[in-house]
Amino acid sequence: MANEGKHKETDKPEVVSHNSLRLPFWERNGKKLIYGASAVVLLIAGYFIYQFYVQAPKEEKAAAALWKAEQYFRMDSSSLALNGDGANQGLLKIISRYDGTKAGNLAKFYAASCYMNLGDFNNALKFLKEFSTDDPLIKVRATGLLADALAESGKKKEAAETYKKAGTSFDEDDFNSPEYLFRAGLLYEDLGSNQDAIAMYTLIRNKYPSSERGAEVEKYLARLGQLK
Repeated sequence: MANEGKHKETDKPEVVSHNSLRLPFWERNGKKLIYGASAVVLLIAGYFIYQFYVQAPKEEKAAAALWKAEQYFRMDSSSLALNGDGANQGLLKIISRYDGTKAGNLAKFYAASCYMNLGDFNNALKFLKEFSTDDPLIKVRATGLLADALAESGKKKEAAETYKKAGTSFDEDDFNSPEYLFRAGLLYEDLGSNQDAIAMYTLIRNKYPSSERGAEVEKYLARLGQLK
C-alpha cells in the first residue's frame, strides 16, 4: 500500500504557471515589440509635426502667392498669370515652388487654361494631365478642357471620348454636361460614328431638355434620320 501511494504521488503532473510560459516569449521578442511600437509612435508624431510645422505654412504661402495670379487669370491676362509681373509670382513659379500643395495643384488648372488661350495646346495637355481634384464641378470643367485641348491637337477620337466622359461624370451639372455631350456628338459625326452621335444627342434631349443644347438638339437628330 505504501508503494502504491508513492507511485501515485510520482505520477502527479507538474503544475506550470502561465507566467512561466510567457516569460521565454517575452525574453525573445520583448525588445522587438518595444522597438516596433516606438517606431509607429515616432512615425505618427513625425507626420503631425510635418503637417503642422512644414506643410501648413507652405500651404499658406502658396495660397497667398496664387491670389495675384488668379487676378490676372480672371482679367484674361494669360501671359502675366503664367509668368508674373516681377513683383508677384506667376503660375509656373507657383507650380514649381509649391508642388504638393492645394494651391500648387490648382495653379496647374489655371496654367492649362492660360495655355489654351495662347494656343499652346501641348502645354495645356501637360498641365491638365498633372492636375487632379475631388470637386465634381471642377473635375467636369477640367475634363472638358482636356477634351478641348485634344480636339485642337487633332486627336478627335480621344477628344470625343473625353467629352463624353466630361458630359456623363456629374449629372447635376446641367450647364456644362449638355455642352460637352453636344461636342462629343459633333466629333462622333465627324468621325463617321453616327450611332455614337445619336446616343449623345438623345442623352441631351432626355436629360437636359431645358438647356440651350436641349432646345436645338432635335435638328441634329433629324439630320441623322432619327426624326421625321
